[in-house]
Amino acid sequence: MMLDLRAVMEQPGAAAPFRHQLDLPGMSFPFGRPFAAPIEIDGHVKNTAGLVTLDAMMRTVLHLICDRCLLQFTKPMELPVSQTLAETLAGDADDEIMLVKGGWLDLDEALIPPLVLSMESQRLCREDCCGLCPWCGQNLNDGPCACGPGVEDN
Repeated sequence: MMLDLRAVMEQPGAAAPFRHQLDLPGMSFPFGRPFAAPIEIDGHVKNTAGLVTLDAMMRTVLHLICDRCLLQFTKPMELPVSQTLAETLAGDADDEIMLVKGGWLDLDEALIPPLVLSMESQRLCREDCCGLCPWCGQNLNDGPCACGPGVEDN
């Protein structure tokens, strides 16, 4: 979605609210495709004394596979995003500032990177997930396996 920010960029005190939906079911990671549900985004761009900022909240339900027990599970995700915007950079390029070209901002370009960077490196169905028995493969969340105690010491 392209957002017209020309009026906001030029006038201190101006703001532009927005609602957007990202649909990323094809975005693939080594651990699967977590974005089966659309990502709902509510936010605004505001010019405060010449400093233009984008603030948004992204909400979705992730569809994941547990790294320990391999069961599928869902997990709600809320991600606040705050980004400084500018039409030009003064001096050295700053990675913290996103450039707005011709007064237009591509929301997908602005919001997908923080979404991807926020993905957890370990996905667990629950914090105390016991995982699978390395010998028989039973899900230890369902109870002990028949391998018996002490087998894991071998």
